Amino acid sequence: MRPWILLDSATVPGGGGELRLYQRGEEFSIKIVGRGELMNSRMHGSEDALAELTCARLAACPAPRLLIGGLGMGFTLAAALQYFPEQTEIVVAELVPAVVTWNKGPLGTLSGQPLANPRVSVRAMDVARILETEEQAFDAILLDVDNGPEGLTRKENDWLYSMNGLNAAYAALRPQGILAVWSAGPDQNFQQRLHKVGFAVEEVRVRAHGKKGARHIIWFARRPA
Repeated sequence: MRPWILLDSATVPGGGGELRLYQRGEEFSIKIVGRGELMNSRMHGSEDALAELTCARLAACPAPRLLIGGLGMGFTLAAALQYFPEQTEIVVAELVPAVVTWNKGPLGTLSGQPLANPRVSVRAMDVARILETEEQAFDAILLDVDNGPEGLTRKENDWLYSMNGLNAAYAALRPQGILAVWSAGPDQNFQQRLHKVGFAVEEVRVRAHGKKGARHIIWFARRPA
């Protein structure tokens, strides 16, 4: 078996550790030092589903405005460009500038260079700052940050999944807008917080790779009209 080759590394702001980008043949992996693999280019079925299933729930919105929190390897963004209509505007928030650079470089070929699409704008910042400052600005907010409510990288990410963070997401959504949250696993307490904020909540289980791989969770939380 071919060995992994280290391509680059980057520090996660706020004491979140060090990310490392590896390549083995046509396969890529992003790992966090001391905590293992964060994502792999062979396993992105649930990231694709995050965009596809959100689109299905916004079918009545002809020109939605999306916020994607967490660029990762670009698969959720690429799926959003595929499934959402041409009139869609997509804002991507990515905390680690190097991840944006990787997606413009070696990772971009995996997902069809979605960052080059004119419908996409990238903000190299914490998605939390956008949620705190934007009001009724988005028809959908797709969060694929850290590992979900039980994060691996930054303690600051906990805010996104707290009552304060969920209230900010609620305020940033337009009526009938959807907050879609990816998670590595279930979290009953998080689902209860979504209900307390006022969302109508649906939990969907998806596979990491088609019908195979680990089972992940996506919550679809709709803001009422």
